[in-house]
Amino acid sequence: MQTAQRKSLTMLRWMMVASLALPVALFLIAAYVSYGTTYDEADREIRRSLEIVHEHALKVFETIDRSLWEIDEIVRDLSDADIKAREQPLHARLRQLSDSLPQMKSAWVFDANGRPLVNSAIYPAPDMSFLDRDYFNAHVTDSIGTFIGARLTPRPPYQGAAFFSISRRRQSDDGSFTGIIQASVLPDYFEHFYARIGRAQGSYFALRRYDGVVLSRFPAAEPTAGPASHDIPAGAADTEQLVTETSPIDGIERRVGYERLANYPVYISAGLETATIRNRWLSTISRHLIFGIPATALLVVFLTLARRRTEHLYVEAARRLEAEDALRHGQRMEALGQLTGGVAHDFNNLLTVIRASADLLRRPNLPDERRQRYIDAISDTVARASKLTSQLLAFARRQTLKPEVFDIGRSVATLRDMTKTLVGSRIEVVISVPDEPCYVNADAGQFETALINMAVNARDAMGGQGLLGIVVAPAADLPTPAALHDRPPLGYVAIAVQDTGVGIPPDQVNRIFEPFFTTKTIGQGTGLGLSQVFGFAKQSGGEIGVASEPGCGATFTLYLPRVAGAHGPHHTGLAQAAPIGGDGMSVLVVEDNIDVGRSATEALAELGYRTTLVDNAKDALEELISGTTRFDVVFTDVVMPGMTGLELAEEIRRLELDMPVVLASGYSHVLAQQGTHGFELLRKPYSIEELSRVLHRVVPVPLYRAPPMAPNSPVR
Repeated sequence: MQTAQRKSLTMLRWMMVASLALPVALFLIAAYVSYGTTYDEADREIRRSLEIVHEHALKVFETIDRSLWEIDEIVRDLSDADIKAREQPLHARLRQLSDSLPQMKSAWVFDANGRPLVNSAIYPAPDMSFLDRDYFNAHVTDSIGTFIGARLTPRPPYQGAAFFSISRRRQSDDGSFTGIIQASVLPDYFEHFYARIGRAQGSYFALRRYDGVVLSRFPAAEPTAGPASHDIPAGAADTEQLVTETSPIDGIERRVGYERLANYPVYISAGLETATIRNRWLSTISRHLIFGIPATALLVVFLTLARRRTEHLYVEAARRLEAEDALRHGQRMEALGQLTGGVAHDFNNLLTVIRASADLLRRPNLPDERRQRYIDAISDTVARASKLTSQLLAFARRQTLKPEVFDIGRSVATLRDMTKTLVGSRIEVVISVPDEPCYVNADAGQFETALINMAVNARDAMGGQGLLGIVVAPAADLPTPAALHDRPPLGYVAIAVQDTGVGIPPDQVNRIFEPFFTTKTIGQGTGLGLSQVFGFAKQSGGEIGVASEPGCGATFTLYLPRVAGAHGPHHTGLAQAAPIGGDGMSVLVVEDNIDVGRSATEALAELGYRTTLVDNAKDALEELISGTTRFDVVFTDVVMPGMTGLELAEEIRRLELDMPVVLASGYSHVLAQQGTHGFELLRKPYSIEELSRVLHRVVPVPLYRAPPMAPNSPVR
């Protein structure tokens, strides 16, 4: 019980650990998978945004490039003087062109000395030099096509927003440098577009030159004065690979993708702050936690409550078991007191008869008739005492049974006349037995006693008048089915004893098999009859059941395991036969109680037996080993100090002394549990007639002779 409780508590503790460890493990796995999924989704979002801003930037630059080509076509055949002479209409033309393009702030035409000839911003153009501008110097020495300048701020008298330039070289037919055509592009135009598409938190867009100089950026930041070192990671701009980088401009870590505009030395980039991606992942995980933490906590609480409840129940169960043990101990003490009182009462009555008869036998000049009557009274009283002891042992399931195979139906039929005489003529006895034999392997004498006890109990319940039915029938199983490994192969034989008496009150049904429990008046019964039936049934591997209703009689059903076939005849009792003379048979008597031993040897000597008495098994072995041929049989008590009689018999068998052994015992727990091991057994108290017949059964023809032992000689 305690082992099972410890195992169940240990299981609950492991379940509590598992209720925490398993959700944590699942959460970690889910978090890992969600982390990768969130980053993959962010990468796809970045690539989609990159495609959008790339397409937008490409269209803007192509539009401005076409505008520069158109301006170049307008002034291609004009000299600087012609352009200056026609500045006003050209200014209007450039103004119209720049106003039609929201991304363009202004358009300019410069001569070879960096002075503006015409522009769309102001008329007339001021006389000032722009030789220091990067977009001018880039075209002086060589034709490089379209040049993207750095982000600049207007110089006086020009005002307005910052810009970056897109310029082309003007040259004569012989290829000599004649000036440049330049368009000022608004970074704000790109930033406003980026702001519209970058509504997600942490969005990032940028427009850079090939050397990393930022032209436009969202979110806005302070512009750099020159190229930003490693602002474009090596290799990332020429592949579809996304990189995680920390911007040198604002120090924010981002997941960024790069792509170059075709035919332009410009890169566009799109990205998301890693903090935003991480927050998205944490948001997803937190949704899991919203449901997972309460569920896990609830499970842990339930398991904790279950464990505490279980511990409480086990504590209560232990207390209840202690209380039940105390109650059972009290009941055992009460039953023991009742048993002791009942045994003392009955034995005192028997001893009173024996004592009175012995005192009367001492009186002189007793007539033979009275002397024989007193002797018969002593003999009958001893028989009654023996029966009382047998019933006590049967109830305690300590009676040494002598099982034999016999037909229950035939045995019940044989007891028909005895039963009718026992219950009286006013009770009708109806016996029903099956046509087929129903064999059992049990003690036939104990069965007959059990059947008589049930018949007497039925007679008393009917008040001497009614119907008594005894029914024998096969039964497949017990009323309470036994386990498969305990169930006999052929089932059981059920012997039902039915009466039409007053029945049994419900509050007494559970007590009717208790020793000395009886509802009869004093002197009407000992209360051991049903106890004997109960003990015989249990010791024979069977069961006893009862069904009763007050006023409707009762049915007692005895179940005994059924066996196949009969192995031998049913022996009749030995006490009723006349004693057999010894004819010189030599008997070694082993008995530790000297009085019992001497009474046995004296009785055997009266019948012509030759006896030798020893009081322990060790001396008996010495007698046998020193002169095996001196004895015909060994008659030994079972319960003795040191080596028991059964051990002595086994030792004689082991030494191959070829000596029959007869055991004698009033009670032995060894015999009750293990049987007689094949040796003949004579129960105490025994008569001289029983003893003589048992000895002649094991030694049909005496072979040896031994000198007789004087009755009063010392015992070894």
